[in-house]
Amino acid sequence: MKVAVIGGGPAGLATLKYLLEAHQSLDCEPVDARLFEYHHQVGGTFAARTYEDAELVSSRQLTTFSDFRSPGPEDFISAKKYVQFLQDYCTKFNLWPHIRLQTRVLAVTRRQGDGHVITYKAHDAETPEEWQCDAVAVCSGLHVDPNMPELKGIGKVPLVFHSSEFKVRKQFGVDKTVMVLGAGETGSDMAYLAVTSPTRRVLMCHRDGFHSGPQRNPGPVLLPILGRKQDPNEPGIPIDISRANLFDTAYVHPILRDSMILWHYYFYYINTLLWLSAGTTRGMDQWVGEMNPERHHPSKIFFNKSTRIVPYISEPYRPRHPGPELWKYALRSALIQRPLEKTNGRHVDMAPWPEEIDDDGYVRFSNNGRPEYERLKDERIKPDIVVFATGYTQSLPFLNSPESLQAGQRKYPLPSEADVREIWKRDDPTVGFIGFVRPSFGAIPPLAEMQAQLWIVNLLAPHKIPRPLSPKDEPHYRLLPPDGFRITYGVDHESYTYQLAIDMNSAPGLWDILRIIMSQKDNSLGASWRLFIMWAFGANLNTKFRLQGPWKWDGAPDMFISEEFWQTITRRPLLFGHIAVSIIPMCIFGPLSLILWFYATAVDLGKGSLGLLTIGSNRKAKSARFRKYVPEPQSNGKKFSRCTSSSQQ
Repeated sequence: MKVAVIGGGPAGLATLKYLLEAHQSLDCEPVDARLFEYHHQVGGTFAARTYEDAELVSSRQLTTFSDFRSPGPEDFISAKKYVQFLQDYCTKFNLWPHIRLQTRVLAVTRRQGDGHVITYKAHDAETPEEWQCDAVAVCSGLHVDPNMPELKGIGKVPLVFHSSEFKVRKQFGVDKTVMVLGAGETGSDMAYLAVTSPTRRVLMCHRDGFHSGPQRNPGPVLLPILGRKQDPNEPGIPIDISRANLFDTAYVHPILRDSMILWHYYFYYINTLLWLSAGTTRGMDQWVGEMNPERHHPSKIFFNKSTRIVPYISEPYRPRHPGPELWKYALRSALIQRPLEKTNGRHVDMAPWPEEIDDDGYVRFSNNGRPEYERLKDERIKPDIVVFATGYTQSLPFLNSPESLQAGQRKYPLPSEADVREIWKRDDPTVGFIGFVRPSFGAIPPLAEMQAQLWIVNLLAPHKIPRPLSPKDEPHYRLLPPDGFRITYGVDHESYTYQLAIDMNSAPGLWDILRIIMSQKDNSLGASWRLFIMWAFGANLNTKFRLQGPWKWDGAPDMFISEEFWQTITRRPLLFGHIAVSIIPMCIFGPLSLILWFYATAVDLGKGSLGLLTIGSNRKAKSARFRKYVPEPQSNGKKFSRCTSSSQQ
């Protein structure tokens, strides 16, 4: 089989790697795979759109691949180091011979009969070339074409650019007023880099707020009034690996899984932790720029994990004036408080979205009825630089070209039409979309690795998928965006990862873990204990899903209990880590799932008994009808057949 991979970011590289290894794991013929990347290096957006001091907002432990790790020691690695990691990944698994850099895919068309034709052009070629293949993995990513919303009068600003064009701080100049449009993670980075540059003033504009989710479990200091301080050697465990999976994703009854109960628990947990840590529930130490209350729920939002900007935004809004709010803030912070970052007297003005730039270059903000508008409404602000940190639009120009559609070819699906685990369209399984989901709290690369595994198994060895991939198992991992929201492809990282693992029978249960422990050469008490604890209390790290299943890897047990992963358990704070995020949820949702299991079993038994009674009564009726209508046995037989068929459905 020949497979084309379009895109050389983390998703494309992981897909290529699993395609090349498929014959070893899936007992199929070797795959001829080629990856096409139009940039001069691999890395995707991490290589093409990085900037000064850029670092990943997801942890190293979560983001790196299941069988290839970054040595650390930092929890959050720079974008530059991550690109080097991806290059080392290519070298480790000998991917380079299959990668064509500086090669742009111009069109993907359907081959007569079946299969696809890739039309591509290398940067040094005079004419395009074609390659015929059997399947296509689209891994070009979510961050392609800059999104530049219209703003009346923007031409009056001396310097305007999109965040994708930003590289270094010196682009902000000296003594300039910088206005950043967008309050996402990139917008937060832009504002932080601006306020830590020799600028005059920095503003960050939002449409409907954001929620600052900490990169690390805050682990607030208890009784700081007694002089207690945070351990400088432990800044806090990354929060994206601090959630236990037992009774959260593993061994959760479908009724509980599909309900809002788990979401509501984390809503109240998050708000409690936020208030105790910093005195506000808008976000971690976030005193302005909150979301609309109708949208402010973990089932609906993407957390902004670029938290370096938050102290600069909150500085003008923390309680300072005598009154109940200040006394309440002072009392709480004397008992429990997350350490505050120093801003050296600088701050960032949170602002509403601008309505226009007038003819003289002054900005007029929309009245959103919030404190930031009241604070700025009487000022005349003239920005020297405007940065559009407004994200990207998905663009797949190589699919469904006008020429192919005019030729009467069947239209290719788009990522939004992928109705099997958000990866492929049910009636078009040879076209996969890898890396086109966005986690609310997590990372795209490990999700892309799991997506690639499932797509390739379905493509090359569908008999290894133990059960039908039912649509009813999909809503529980999807976010619930408000009507009209631009981003509709959000997922819960832990739930989505676990669902893909379940689909491949790669998620080990309790008996599987015990079997794996007994089969290990080193089944000492220490190693066995570590494996069990990591299985129950650890996050859904991809390495766990290499312990069994079609992509089982012999090195997975040792890696899964390595010091890197073990520290995701030992570094958790006791109260706000083990107890609040592990023990309490287990004590609530474990018994609840058990109760629901008994309930569902009783209902099924009741239905079964009713079905037996129905069949029995139908048999009696059949005997009576047969005696009465001896000349018409065929008609009676049909009636009985329908009854038994109905009872079996």
